[in-house]
Amino acid sequence: MKRILLIPVFAMALIAGNTTTSFAQKTVMVGGAAMYPTKNIVENAVNSKDHTTLVAAVKAAGLVETLSSPGPFTVFAPTNEAFGKLPAGTVDNLVKPENKATLTKILTYHVVSGSMDSKAIAAKIKAGGGSATLTTVQGENLTVMMKGKNLMIKDSKGGMATVTIKDVYQKNGVIHVINSVLMP
Repeated sequence: MKRILLIPVFAMALIAGNTTTSFAQKTVMVGGAAMYPTKNIVENAVNSKDHTTLVAAVKAAGLVETLSSPGPFTVFAPTNEAFGKLPAGTVDNLVKPENKATLTKILTYHVVSGSMDSKAIAAKIKAGGGSATLTTVQGENLTVMMKGKNLMIKDSKGGMATVTIKDVYQKNGVIHVINSVLMP
């Protein structure tokens, strides 16, 4: 009898629209650290050894509070290696206080409002006939597409990034780790 009672409770939770419960989300390892779906984007990112540059940039831009808020957000998170592809001195220059506006513009270009996992992005790509446009919180667009089994992101300058780790669920959104920095 107890089993029968649990089924309607679970069904009611799904009907109420809570389809992204922790039942469907799992802890993912990123940069040697567990990314917990019960923590927010910043709480998880600070533990990833692959995202120390991104975390430093988020702090320098004053975006910690924003990315700790309820959101939800979809973040395309470049790794340290991705930042390393930029011309020498670029990151050091961007984190200077006098370049905060430019840094903020670049970082917010990696964020889309709402929580879009890879299935939602794939559905948009399919509906778009092979590509889809996502508007970033910075205001400009990113183009997403598939190349084989890889989710690809094209920035406004024609640069390409590959999603290397998808669907890292957070309590305030989802992160997709990428291998290049996107430029508005």
